[in-house]
Amino acid sequence: MSQLRIVHAIGDLDPAGGGPPVVAARLAAAQAQQGCEVTILSYRSLEGGPRGDKLMAETPHGELVKLVSVDSPGRFERLTGRAAAKAFGRVADGGVDVLHTHGVWEPMLPACATLARRRGIAYVVTPHGMLDPYTLSVSSHKKRIALATTHRSFLRRATFVHMLNADEATLAEPVLHGTPTRVIPNGIFIEELEQAPVAGTFRASHPELGKRPYVLFLSRLAHKKGLDYLADAFALLCQRMPEITLVVAGPDGGEQAPFEAKVKQHGVSDRVHVVGPIYGQDKLAAIRDAAVFCLPSRQEGFSIAITEALAMGTPVVITKACHFPEVTEVGAGIETDLDATQVADGLERVLSDRDASARMGQAGAALVRDRFTWPKVASLTIEHYEQALSGANA
Repeated sequence: MSQLRIVHAIGDLDPAGGGPPVVAARLAAAQAQQGCEVTILSYRSLEGGPRGDKLMAETPHGELVKLVSVDSPGRFERLTGRAAAKAFGRVADGGVDVLHTHGVWEPMLPACATLARRRGIAYVVTPHGMLDPYTLSVSSHKKRIALATTHRSFLRRATFVHMLNADEATLAEPVLHGTPTRVIPNGIFIEELEQAPVAGTFRASHPELGKRPYVLFLSRLAHKKGLDYLADAFALLCQRMPEITLVVAGPDGGEQAPFEAKVKQHGVSDRVHVVGPIYGQDKLAAIRDAAVFCLPSRQEGFSIAITEALAMGTPVVITKACHFPEVTEVGAGIETDLDATQVADGLERVLSDRDASARMGQAGAALVRDRFTWPKVASLTIEHYEQALSGANA
């Protein structure tokens, strides 16, 4: 099949929602670049809509993707997803080969999938780490109800479930119960990196950093991202390396105040800079100027932020719960347990050996360019779509 007609469905394209909107936008654009007819269906809020527009405008080849927006959902729509399903039906009237949903818990996703199944359209689910035991433990009562009513069927009837790493596939098996899975990673666009700001750009816009080397945390300020571990680890690091500072960037997901209270308690507030959400070229500028990237997360699917840091040649210190073993395999950084002392030790190792740090950065950049680019990821997804459709039509 030379040209697939693909619809990506996601609750919101606002990048403040974390990785899934960025992944959906870039995967769709990469598939469109390869000749597919691609549409993204999502809700549009007054606040998040313009940010979603900016995300698509800044995504290479994003202009090739058609956007279909549904008004920001009210209470009834949040429970049923009916308006989103109707919008998908209108798109499907023109012909759709594959529906690719992003996320798990938004009712619009099973609503669209049910309509796809009725019309004989294959559908694929990317959970984005939402079936990991840690994530399932958050608001577990609501998720058990959802699985008991609509979502278990939604997941198990999928043509296949797109997992971002092998660990995710294994951990989700008790929920999927034999549903076919395919492991396909996330990626980056090399052309975005080639347009990244020159070294020193982020420092110039944040003179409070001076010339001191800094550790960069870049993600939503949410509990699962391990900011409590980061605060403790950085306090330990400050005792060993008094010249180091910490930059924390990302939208507040409820943990900014507890994090700031903890660093104040440790007496290191003057060395911590919380700069808010940054996107696009501003984000790449922050990564480029960082001495090391750190994400001590409790759970990740396939972190775009880690991938971008590696691609920019910045060594990383991450937890094993990030499920990115390639970091250790190629020597691009250090993986630790969920332990503040181990995180501090990893940061000290990277920061104290400039030559080793440079080698880590080079290894990470080579890894991403070899294995984790959006054109390669898009080719894999299209290949798996075509295999599934061939099987269905056999």
